[in-house]
Amino acid sequence: MEARNASVAVIGAGDYIGAAIAKRFAAEGFAVFAGRRNGDKLAPLVSEIEARGQCISARSLDARKEDEITGFLRHADQQAPLEVCIFNVGANANYTLLETTERVFRKVWEMACYAGFLAGREAARLMLPRGRGCLFFSGATASVRGGVGYAAFASAKFGLRAIAQSAARELGPRNIHVAHLIIDAGVDTAWVRERIMEREGEAALSNLDPGRLMRSAAVAEAYWQLYQQPRDAWTFEQEIRPSGETW
Repeated sequence: MEARNASVAVIGAGDYIGAAIAKRFAAEGFAVFAGRRNGDKLAPLVSEIEARGQCISARSLDARKEDEITGFLRHADQQAPLEVCIFNVGANANYTLLETTERVFRKVWEMACYAGFLAGREAARLMLPRGRGCLFFSGATASVRGGVGYAAFASAKFGLRAIAQSAARELGPRNIHVAHLIIDAGVDTAWVRERIMEREGEAALSNLDPGRLMRSAAVAEAYWQLYQQPRDAWTFEQEIRPSGETW
């Protein structure tokens, strides 16, 4: 694939969805800029993408800090025009209401909501002068439904969804595609598999229905499809789930 004169910034480039997004866009010729709290954990992703002759720059990034987000996105834009910014910070936390401390609530909000605001604002500042770009946010089941034990997480994800809606209405007429992707299921990760084994036993994990968990690559493909949409048929909100998910 021929290299494009365009960059994609993946904020929250974790081992699963974030890494899959980075690989999907790198395969299409984008210069990838990947950031996560512990930048050392990005080494395997960097090695894999570079081994394919593709372009990636990776660094530690605390998305709650305005100067770090600003510097990260400006650096990407200086290397190649920022075409896509994907906010994929997780912050999933489960505590009963009485167990949720002020510190937990504030930290989850900072990571999943406030950081999304910073990312969206700074990406828009870079995209608007060129009159084009895509700004995508990772949502979850908690974006539309507050479950037991998820007061902190759901409130942050509800807030992120509201930021995305406001941004879409403001930026869409100026040719910036803003979308919110609701990932309504467990993603196939080591952590999710451990939780299934704890709750349901080893037999349940051994006989796991192939339609129960989502592959990271499938989520990344949904983002790629959003990027490819024509301006006269943009999706703002899309829900994705595996065939076996109850909803």
